[in-house]
Formats: sequence, structure tokens, C-alpha cells
Amino acid sequence: MAAVVYPAKLLTLMISDVPGDGPRDIASGPTVADPSTSADALTILRRYGIAPSGAVLAALNDREAETIKPGDPCLARAEAKIIAAPQMALEAAAKIARAQHLAVHILGDAIEGEARDVGKVMAGIALQVATRRQPFAPPCVLLSGGETTVTVRGRGRGGRNVEFLLALGISLHGHPGIWALAGDTDGVDGLEEIAGAVLAPDTLARAERAGIRPHDALDDKDGHGFFGALGDAAVTGPTLTNVNDFRAILIGEDDV
Repeated sequence: MAAVVYPAKLLTLMISDVPGDGPRDIASGPTVADPSTSADALTILRRYGIAPSGAVLAALNDREAETIKPGDPCLARAEAKIIAAPQMALEAAAKIARAQHLAVHILGDAIEGEARDVGKVMAGIALQVATRRQPFAPPCVLLSGGETTVTVRGRGRGGRNVEFLLALGISLHGHPGIWALAGDTDGVDGLEEIAGAVLAPDTLARAERAGIRPHDALDDKDGHGFFGALGDAAVTGPTLTNVNDFRAILIGEDDV
């Protein structure tokens, strides 16, 4: 696209939905330089024993199909700016929390990994804060963003944010002073038009009274089914933007 526009001036306004906010990764970077090469792609295919189709192989061997590299004259009048990013969302949430006289700690805007594993780790941090007052003293809010993944198995409705939240809740064991919210900032978690869900200290107890087994829901990848049955789904509708996932963990005073 940058080559087609040249020599006109080109301004690209980007909304980042990728960890790290790399311009060449956002929407595949059609207007910015790409230091990777077709040879790199062929090496990856060989490494994993993937046989590309004839059309793909021809494109990767076509020098004319190579992406524009840093320093190319076509980019001389091109400028790219990030106007919205995960860190901005976290800072906006932090501002709201501080207005409620809460201490806020941003743990990272590019946290990745299996959703259930990230949930366990975050639970460990939250419990350390709640019970040991380390590395922060309650009451406080722990904010994080990024993009987790889910290994698909089972017959559930999925959702990486609700999977994170369910794993978090199981590891918290119903701690009385910890609440959490997790959702996708575009309003769609996985394939569902549900942004995410809310976790409360009594979530697991309410589920068990309703005959819903949290561990079974987690193993069946049914976070949406779990929180939906409890009425704890967070439904925002399409937000018309996307700056990755948003997670907030509220840790109250010791006597909460």
C-alpha cells in the first residue's frame, strides 16, 4: 500500500491489538517497513515440515512479491502513529480507579500464555497481596492486558478471558476479599458476543449450589457457559475498537 501511494504523503493511524504494539504486526503492517523476508518464511515452512501450495511457493520465490524493507524510498513520505493501544486502556482504567481512592498497579500490557496458566499465576500474585501485603498493600487494583491463548478441547463455548477468570477463581478458592473482571476490549471474547465476565468471592459457592462444577467447566473450555449460567457475563456489545484483553483484580482490606 505504501508503494502504491508513493510519492504522495501517507499518514497511518493505528489501533494496536497486538502485544508489543509493533507497527508491522498491526493489521500486518501494509504501510510500514517489513525487515522479514520471503526466505525467512520458507525457512519456517521447512523447519515444521509444511508443504505449501504451488501458488504460495511461487509467491515466496517471486522477488517482485517481497515486502518493502526499511530505508526504501517509497517510505520517505510515510508516517505511522499509534492512536490507541493496550497501555492506554490500562492507564485510563487506572485513572478511574484512583478517582475512587484505590492504589493501582499495572502489571503489564503484553502478558501472553495459556489463559488458564495466566489465571493461576495472577491468583498467586493476588493472594500474596491479600495475605502477605507483598509486593503491594491492599486495598488495590491489579491491572493487566495482553492476549492469552486457549488450547481447544472439550465441547464448551470457549472464550480466553472467561477461561482466565475461571482458572483465577478456582485458584483463589473463594478468598473473601478478591474480585476480578476480564474481557476483550472489542466486546467479543472468542466467538461469543460477550466481552467477558465478573468474578466475586462467592462465585464458586454459587456455582456449586447450582450444580455447576467449576473444574469440569474449565476442562470442557466452557467459561462462557459457566459465567452465563450464574448471570455474571459482561455484555457490552461491539465497542468498535480493539486494544486486546483487559483484566482487573480488586483486592480489598484484610477484614473485607
